[in-house]
Amino acid sequence: MKHLVSVADLTKTEAIRILDTAMQLDQVTEHGAKKLPTLRGRTVVNLFYEDSTRTRLSFELAAKRLSADVITFSAKGSSVSKGESLKDTALTLQAMGADAVIIRHFASGAAHQMAHTGWIKAHIINAGDGTHEHPTQALLDAYTIRRHLAPHRQDFEGLTVGIVGDVLHSRVARSNIGLLSALGAKVIVVGPPTLMPVGVEEWPCEIRYQLDDSLPELDAIMMLRVQQERMNGSFFPSVEEYSREYGLNRIRASRLPDHAVVMHPGPMNRGVEITAEVADGHRSVITEQVANGVIVRMAVLYLLIGGGAHD
Repeated sequence: MKHLVSVADLTKTEAIRILDTAMQLDQVTEHGAKKLPTLRGRTVVNLFYEDSTRTRLSFELAAKRLSADVITFSAKGSSVSKGESLKDTALTLQAMGADAVIIRHFASGAAHQMAHTGWIKAHIINAGDGTHEHPTQALLDAYTIRRHLAPHRQDFEGLTVGIVGDVLHSRVARSNIGLLSALGAKVIVVGPPTLMPVGVEEWPCEIRYQLDDSLPELDAIMMLRVQQERMNGSFFPSVEEYSREYGLNRIRASRLPDHAVVMHPGPMNRGVEITAEVADGHRSVITEQVANGVIVRMAVLYLLIGGGAHD
């Protein structure tokens, strides 16, 4: 594994190896080792063309905990805002000796382009590209599910995960569907027809348009943010109607199995796709997802550039 652009880059064995490595790193840090020397002398660049808080800080903290030198590069206020191309930015980072570039970009395919054009020799990690993919989010979600629902197993056979909401604009949904199904879970995608991508029937998941009947089946439910900033039309009559049909409230949460967990990739639209009561409730593992993101991204960096992976 040279790059991590898509969950399709991972075999099932490689995905499990990342989850296992994350668990080992979690145990090490729990025993007080807050910083490891693994990436000392390596340079990791955070290249963010889109605003982000959780993902950027998570990657930055993960790299620093592995003792890497970290450069955070925001498109705003940089040469990019003056018209510099992705290629020229890549060539600049190559000249600076970057060992890994974590890229978040508004254009689908930008991470693939940087990884496979020969512009740069560094390892490329996709931190979200347009509406395409967000592979490390899927890995941290899988890690969270594993900790709660399958702590002594490698695969997810027998588990059912529901992904609810704005699938059309969600790179998180695309990555999770691919990874969770590859790990053996049954994935049920629920949302209005207007927020389902063309060709979704060919994805490795079951498509439904009503939420309530699915709730008793779910071991985990992942609520997706309604991405109104990516919408240029009317995808549903009103926010109130969307919330009424697809929002996770206390009554709906009570219909989940007792062991089921509630997830959200963030940032949340409280009161739209999820109520504050459920987001902060006993089933919620949303803040744990954020904490697990650091550990999982440490594992990815370690395996890519720390000598733990085979190119």
